[in-house]
Amino acid sequence: MPREKLLFLCSRNRWRSPAAEALFKGHPRYDARSAGTENGARIKVTACHLGWADRVFCMERKHAERIRERFPEECAGKSLVVLRIPDDYPSKDDPALIERLRAELAAHVPGM
Repeated sequence: MPREKLLFLCSRNRWRSPAAEALFKGHPRYDARSAGTENGARIKVTACHLGWADRVFCMERKHAERIRERFPEECAGKSLVVLRIPDDYPSKDDPALIERLRAELAAHVPGM
């Protein structure tokens, strides 16, 4: 059975999206990557990221709006989920961030 490809997006790809990606490291059903929507992002989202992904998870509505605006063709027919996780965490290892990610993703990613 092919693994589902999940892409996580935040602004700078520093805390939220890398933390979400790490939750799926070594998972038997999912492959995960992360990127950012801002010019200064550690890894900036590209059309290739969106083409690779089966589903895209955005931390905030503004991330979904940005990629729909920049990559309309790549987003066509693609599931974009807004998790509503603000940029309020001091690191990608923050226990509150990990707990919030798990809670928000549980409804969207079976068997996580």
